Amino acid sequence: MKELFEQIKSLKFLVIGDVMLDRYVIGEVSRISPEAPVPVLTVQEEKSVAGGASNVALNLRSLGSSVETIGWFGADQKGNKLVEILSTADVKVDTNFRFSSAPTISKSRVTASNQQICRVDREAHVADYSPDLRVLGDLLIPKVKTADAVIISDYGKGFVTNELLELVSSHARFVAIDPKPSRLLKYSGPDLLTPNRLEALELAGLSRETHGPFPQIEVVDRIFERFAPKMLAITLGSEGMLLAKDGKIKSTIPTAAREVFDVSGAGDTVIASLTMALVSGESFEHSAEFANLAAGVVVGKVGTATASPYEILNHL
Repeated sequence: MKELFEQIKSLKFLVIGDVMLDRYVIGEVSRISPEAPVPVLTVQEEKSVAGGASNVALNLRSLGSSVETIGWFGADQKGNKLVEILSTADVKVDTNFRFSSAPTISKSRVTASNQQICRVDREAHVADYSPDLRVLGDLLIPKVKTADAVIISDYGKGFVTNELLELVSSHARFVAIDPKPSRLLKYSGPDLLTPNRLEALELAGLSRETHGPFPQIEVVDRIFERFAPKMLAITLGSEGMLLAKDGKIKSTIPTAAREVFDVSGAGDTVIASLTMALVSGESFEHSAEFANLAAGVVVGKVGTATASPYEILNHL
Protein backbone atom coordinates (compact mmCIF):
# COMPACT_ATOMS: atom_id res chain seq x y z
CA MET A 1 0.00 0.00 0.00
CA LYS A 2 2.79 2.45 0.83
CA GLU A 3 4.39 1.73 -2.55
CA LEU A 4 1.09 2.65 -4.23
CA PHE A 5 1.04 6.00 -2.46
CA GLU A 6 4.57 6.69 -3.70
CA GLN A 7 3.52 5.93 -7.30
CA ILE A 8 0.46 8.15 -6.95
CA LYS A 9 2.64 11.17 -6.17
CA SER A 10 4.06 11.13 -9.71
CA LEU A 11 0.66 11.12 -11.45
CA LYS A 12 -1.13 14.06 -13.06
CA PHE A 13 -4.93 14.13 -13.30
CA LEU A 14 -7.45 16.34 -15.04
CA VAL A 15 -10.97 16.47 -13.60
CA ILE A 16 -13.71 17.86 -15.84
CA GLY A 17 -17.32 18.30 -14.85
CA ASP A 18 -19.90 20.03 -12.71
CA VAL A 19 -18.02 21.88 -9.99
CA MET A 20 -20.04 23.11 -7.02
CA LEU A 21 -19.75 24.90 -3.71
CA ASP A 22 -21.24 22.86 -0.86
CA ARG A 23 -22.27 24.94 2.15
CA TYR A 24 -23.20 23.55 5.56
CA VAL A 25 -25.29 25.34 8.16
CA ILE A 26 -24.94 23.29 11.35
CA GLY A 27 -26.79 23.70 14.61
CA GLU A 28 -29.29 22.31 17.10
CA VAL A 29 -33.07 22.23 17.20
CA SER A 30 -34.85 22.55 20.54
CA ARG A 31 -38.21 24.04 19.61
CA ILE A 32 -40.81 24.47 16.87
CA SER A 33 -41.42 27.88 15.36
CA PRO A 34 -44.59 29.67 16.57
CA GLU A 35 -44.96 31.03 13.02
CA ALA A 36 -45.25 27.67 11.26
CA PRO A 37 -44.86 23.96 12.12
CA VAL A 38 -41.14 23.95 11.32
CA PRO A 39 -38.05 23.46 13.53
CA VAL A 40 -36.03 26.47 14.67
CA LEU A 41 -32.30 25.93 14.16
CA THR A 42 -29.83 27.60 16.48
CA VAL A 43 -26.77 27.94 14.22
CA GLN A 44 -23.46 26.83 15.72
CA GLU A 45 -21.26 26.62 12.62
CA GLU A 46 -21.25 27.50 8.93
CA LYS A 47 -18.69 26.18 6.47
CA SER A 48 -18.08 25.88 2.74
CA VAL A 49 -16.40 22.95 0.97
CA ALA A 50 -15.79 21.90 -2.62
CA GLY A 51 -18.50 19.68 -4.07
CA GLY A 52 -19.28 17.79 -7.26
CA ALA A 53 -16.37 17.51 -9.68
CA SER A 54 -14.28 19.79 -7.47
CA ASN A 55 -14.59 17.23 -4.65
CA VAL A 56 -13.20 14.57 -7.01
CA ALA A 57 -10.21 16.86 -7.55
CA LEU A 58 -9.74 17.33 -3.80
CA ASN A 59 -9.83 13.55 -3.27
CA LEU A 60 -7.06 13.08 -5.84
CA ARG A 61 -4.98 15.85 -4.30
CA SER A 62 -5.54 14.53 -0.77
CA LEU A 63 -4.02 11.22 -1.87
CA GLY A 64 -0.95 12.93 -3.31
CA SER A 65 -1.44 13.43 -7.05
CA SER A 66 -1.14 16.63 -9.09
CA VAL A 67 -4.59 17.81 -10.15
CA GLU A 68 -6.25 20.42 -12.32
CA THR A 69 -10.01 20.83 -12.44
CA ILE A 70 -12.14 22.35 -15.19
CA GLY A 71 -15.79 23.29 -14.86
CA TRP A 72 -18.14 26.24 -14.62
CA PHE A 73 -16.60 28.57 -12.04
CA GLY A 74 -18.92 31.57 -11.90
CA ALA A 75 -17.48 35.07 -11.75
CA ASP A 76 -19.21 35.62 -8.41
CA GLN A 77 -18.57 35.39 -4.68
CA LYS A 78 -19.32 31.65 -4.55
CA GLY A 79 -16.97 31.07 -7.48
CA ASN A 80 -14.24 33.02 -5.71
CA LYS A 81 -14.75 30.91 -2.59
CA LEU A 82 -14.62 27.66 -4.56
CA VAL A 83 -11.42 28.69 -6.35
CA GLU A 84 -9.94 29.71 -2.98
CA ILE A 85 -10.73 26.30 -1.45
CA LEU A 86 -9.16 24.46 -4.38
CA SER A 87 -6.12 26.74 -4.59
CA THR A 88 -5.47 26.34 -0.87
CA ALA A 89 -5.36 22.57 -1.45
CA ASP A 90 -2.98 23.10 -4.41
CA VAL A 91 -5.54 22.12 -7.04
CA LYS A 92 -5.06 24.13 -10.24
CA VAL A 93 -7.91 26.17 -11.70
CA ASP A 94 -7.40 27.85 -15.09
CA THR A 95 -8.80 31.39 -14.99
CA ASN A 96 -10.01 30.90 -18.59
CA PHE A 97 -12.76 28.77 -17.05
CA ARG A 98 -14.33 31.59 -15.05
CA PHE A 99 -17.69 32.62 -16.49
CA SER A 100 -20.08 35.52 -15.85
CA SER A 101 -23.16 34.35 -17.77
CA ALA A 102 -24.35 31.88 -15.09
CA PRO A 103 -23.75 31.61 -11.33
CA THR A 104 -21.58 29.08 -9.54
CA ILE A 105 -23.69 26.05 -8.64
CA SER A 106 -24.13 25.78 -4.88
CA LYS A 107 -25.91 23.47 -2.44
CA SER A 108 -26.57 24.60 1.12
CA ARG A 109 -27.37 21.83 3.59
CA VAL A 110 -29.02 22.67 6.91
CA THR A 111 -28.30 20.03 9.54
CA ALA A 112 -29.08 19.37 13.19
CA SER A 113 -27.56 16.51 15.21
CA ASN A 114 -26.00 15.14 12.00
CA GLN A 115 -29.44 14.98 10.37
CA GLN A 116 -30.20 17.04 7.28
CA ILE A 117 -33.26 19.25 7.71
CA CYS A 118 -33.31 20.69 4.21
CA ARG A 119 -31.13 21.55 1.24
CA VAL A 120 -31.17 24.82 -0.69
CA ASP A 121 -29.86 24.68 -4.30
CA ARG A 122 -28.83 27.72 -6.31
CA GLU A 123 -28.22 27.18 -10.02
CA ALA A 124 -29.31 28.30 -13.47
CA HIS A 125 -30.80 26.20 -16.28
CA VAL A 126 -28.76 23.24 -17.56
CA ALA A 127 -28.25 24.91 -20.95
CA ASP A 128 -26.57 27.89 -19.27
CA TYR A 129 -23.63 25.73 -18.12
CA SER A 130 -22.76 24.22 -21.50
CA PRO A 131 -19.15 25.10 -22.47
CA ASP A 132 -18.46 26.68 -25.87
CA LEU A 133 -15.80 24.32 -27.24
CA ARG A 134 -15.32 26.55 -30.28
CA VAL A 135 -13.65 28.95 -27.84
CA LEU A 136 -12.39 26.57 -25.15
CA GLY A 137 -11.46 23.48 -27.19
CA ASP A 138 -7.94 24.66 -28.05
CA LEU A 139 -7.32 25.38 -24.37
CA LEU A 140 -8.66 22.02 -23.28
CA ILE A 141 -6.92 19.64 -25.69
CA PRO A 142 -3.33 20.17 -24.41
CA LYS A 143 -4.52 19.62 -20.83
CA VAL A 144 -6.25 16.38 -21.81
CA LYS A 145 -3.21 15.11 -23.71
CA THR A 146 -0.72 15.73 -20.89
CA ALA A 147 -2.78 14.17 -18.09
CA ASP A 148 -2.17 10.58 -17.04
CA ALA A 149 -5.95 10.25 -16.78
CA VAL A 150 -9.05 12.39 -17.26
CA ILE A 151 -11.99 11.96 -14.91
CA ILE A 152 -15.40 13.14 -16.14
CA SER A 153 -17.67 13.92 -13.19
CA ASP A 154 -21.20 14.44 -14.54
CA TYR A 155 -23.73 15.70 -12.00
CA GLY A 156 -26.26 16.54 -14.69
CA LYS A 157 -25.83 20.30 -14.38
CA GLY A 158 -24.82 20.93 -17.99
CA PHE A 159 -21.03 21.29 -18.25
CA VAL A 160 -20.59 17.74 -19.58
CA THR A 161 -21.89 17.47 -23.14
CA ASN A 162 -21.57 14.93 -25.96
CA GLU A 163 -19.14 17.29 -27.71
CA LEU A 164 -16.99 17.48 -24.59
CA LEU A 165 -17.03 13.70 -24.18
CA GLU A 166 -15.98 13.24 -27.80
CA LEU A 167 -13.12 15.73 -27.46
CA VAL A 168 -11.80 14.07 -24.31
CA SER A 169 -12.06 10.52 -25.65
CA SER A 170 -10.19 11.55 -28.81
CA HIS A 171 -7.14 12.82 -26.94
CA ALA A 172 -6.96 11.25 -23.46
CA ARG A 173 -4.72 8.37 -22.38
CA PHE A 174 -7.27 7.07 -19.87
CA VAL A 175 -10.89 8.19 -19.39
CA ALA A 176 -12.99 7.49 -16.30
CA ILE A 177 -16.63 8.60 -16.16
CA ASP A 178 -19.02 9.00 -13.24
CA PRO A 179 -22.28 9.20 -15.24
CA LYS A 180 -25.67 10.88 -14.83
CA PRO A 181 -27.89 8.62 -16.97
CA SER A 182 -30.91 10.94 -16.89
CA ARG A 183 -29.11 13.24 -19.33
CA LEU A 184 -28.88 10.54 -22.03
CA LEU A 185 -25.31 11.40 -23.02
CA LYS A 186 -23.07 9.18 -25.12
CA TYR A 187 -20.76 7.69 -22.47
CA SER A 188 -19.27 5.45 -25.15
CA GLY A 189 -16.08 3.44 -24.77
CA PRO A 190 -14.53 4.81 -21.56
CA ASP A 191 -11.74 2.95 -19.79
CA LEU A 192 -13.78 3.05 -16.58
CA LEU A 193 -17.46 3.67 -15.81
CA THR A 194 -18.56 4.04 -12.15
CA PRO A 195 -22.35 4.27 -11.69
CA ASN A 196 -24.08 3.63 -8.40
CA ARG A 197 -26.93 1.12 -8.11
CA LEU A 198 -29.70 3.42 -9.36
CA GLU A 199 -27.54 4.90 -12.12
CA ALA A 200 -26.60 1.41 -13.30
CA LEU A 201 -30.27 0.47 -13.58
CA GLU A 202 -30.91 3.60 -15.65
CA LEU A 203 -27.89 2.99 -17.87
CA ALA A 204 -29.26 -0.50 -18.50
CA GLY A 205 -32.66 0.93 -19.46
CA LEU A 206 -34.36 -0.51 -16.37
CA SER A 207 -36.58 1.26 -13.86
CA ARG A 208 -35.02 2.79 -10.75
CA GLU A 209 -37.97 1.21 -8.93
CA THR A 210 -36.80 -2.33 -9.77
CA HIS A 211 -37.54 -4.49 -6.72
CA GLY A 212 -35.85 -7.60 -5.40
CA PRO A 213 -32.18 -8.53 -5.71
CA PHE A 214 -30.04 -6.37 -7.97
CA PRO A 215 -30.21 -7.97 -11.48
CA GLN A 216 -26.44 -8.13 -11.92
CA ILE A 217 -26.16 -10.13 -15.13
CA GLU A 218 -28.87 -8.22 -16.99
CA VAL A 219 -27.51 -4.82 -15.92
CA VAL A 220 -23.92 -5.66 -16.81
CA ASP A 221 -24.87 -7.16 -20.17
CA ARG A 222 -26.95 -4.13 -21.14
CA ILE A 223 -24.37 -1.56 -20.04
CA PHE A 224 -21.58 -3.24 -21.98
CA GLU A 225 -23.84 -3.55 -25.02
CA ARG A 226 -24.83 0.12 -24.88
CA PHE A 227 -21.63 1.85 -23.72
CA ALA A 228 -18.78 -0.66 -24.13
CA PRO A 229 -16.64 0.40 -21.17
CA LYS A 230 -13.41 -1.51 -20.68
CA MET A 231 -14.11 -1.72 -16.96
CA LEU A 232 -17.34 -1.23 -15.01
CA ALA A 233 -17.54 -0.67 -11.25
CA ILE A 234 -21.05 -0.44 -9.78
CA THR A 235 -21.21 0.83 -6.21
CA LEU A 236 -23.93 -1.00 -4.27
CA GLY A 237 -23.77 0.72 -0.88
CA SER A 238 -23.65 -1.78 1.97
CA GLU A 239 -23.39 -4.62 -0.56
CA GLY A 240 -20.00 -3.41 -1.78
CA MET A 241 -18.82 -2.92 -5.35
CA LEU A 242 -19.62 -5.05 -8.40
CA LEU A 243 -16.73 -5.34 -10.87
CA ALA A 244 -17.06 -6.29 -14.54
CA LYS A 245 -14.49 -6.29 -17.31
CA ASP A 246 -14.70 -7.11 -21.02
CA GLY A 247 -18.43 -7.67 -20.64
CA LYS A 248 -18.10 -10.24 -17.85
CA ILE A 249 -18.72 -10.01 -14.10
CA LYS A 250 -15.46 -10.58 -12.26
CA SER A 251 -16.30 -10.24 -8.57
CA THR A 252 -18.02 -8.25 -5.84
CA ILE A 253 -15.77 -6.44 -3.39
CA PRO A 254 -17.37 -6.13 0.08
CA THR A 255 -17.71 -2.69 1.64
CA ALA A 256 -14.92 -1.49 3.94
CA ALA A 257 -17.10 0.99 5.85
CA ARG A 258 -17.16 0.51 9.62
CA GLU A 259 -19.59 3.30 10.43
CA VAL A 260 -21.71 5.30 8.01
CA PHE A 261 -22.52 8.87 8.99
CA ASP A 262 -22.90 10.49 5.56
CA VAL A 263 -22.61 9.07 2.03
CA SER A 264 -22.33 12.55 0.44
CA GLY A 265 -19.42 12.53 -1.99
CA ALA A 266 -18.60 8.84 -1.55
CA GLY A 267 -18.90 8.33 -5.31
CA ASP A 268 -16.35 11.11 -5.82
CA THR A 269 -13.92 9.25 -3.59
CA VAL A 270 -14.52 5.96 -5.40
CA ILE A 271 -13.83 7.25 -8.91
CA ALA A 272 -10.79 9.25 -7.74
CA SER A 273 -9.09 6.44 -5.81
CA LEU A 274 -10.07 3.68 -8.26
CA THR A 275 -8.74 5.62 -11.24
CA MET A 276 -5.45 6.55 -9.60
CA ALA A 277 -4.79 2.95 -8.55
CA LEU A 278 -5.55 1.64 -12.04
CA VAL A 279 -3.30 4.23 -13.68
CA SER A 280 -0.58 3.30 -11.17
CA GLY A 281 -0.64 -0.23 -12.58
CA GLU A 282 -2.71 -2.04 -9.96
CA SER A 283 -5.12 -4.78 -11.01
CA PHE A 284 -8.82 -4.02 -11.23
CA GLU A 285 -9.56 -5.99 -8.04
CA HIS A 286 -6.73 -4.44 -6.02
CA SER A 287 -7.72 -0.98 -7.26
CA ALA A 288 -11.31 -1.59 -6.17
CA GLU A 289 -10.17 -2.75 -2.74
CA PHE A 290 -8.16 0.47 -2.42
CA ALA A 291 -11.18 2.53 -3.48
CA ASN A 292 -13.38 0.72 -0.96
CA LEU A 293 -10.93 1.58 1.81
CA ALA A 294 -10.92 5.24 0.82
CA ALA A 295 -14.73 5.34 0.61
CA GLY A 296 -14.95 3.57 3.95
CA VAL A 297 -13.03 6.45 5.51
CA VAL A 298 -15.14 9.13 3.84
CA VAL A 299 -18.59 7.77 4.76
CA GLY A 300 -17.46 7.78 8.39
CA LYS A 301 -17.29 11.57 8.24
CA VAL A 302 -20.11 14.12 8.17
CA GLY A 303 -20.50 16.08 4.94
CA THR A 304 -18.54 16.09 1.69
CA ALA A 305 -15.06 14.85 2.61
CA THR A 306 -11.79 13.31 1.44
CA ALA A 307 -9.47 10.57 2.67
CA SER A 308 -5.75 10.93 3.33
CA PRO A 309 -3.07 8.21 2.98
CA TYR A 310 -2.71 8.14 6.77
CA GLU A 311 -6.46 7.60 7.26
CA ILE A 312 -6.56 4.82 4.67
CA LEU A 313 -3.58 3.01 6.17
CA ASN A 314 -5.10 3.38 9.63
CA HIS A 315 -8.47 2.11 8.35
CA LEU A 316 -6.73 -0.89 6.78
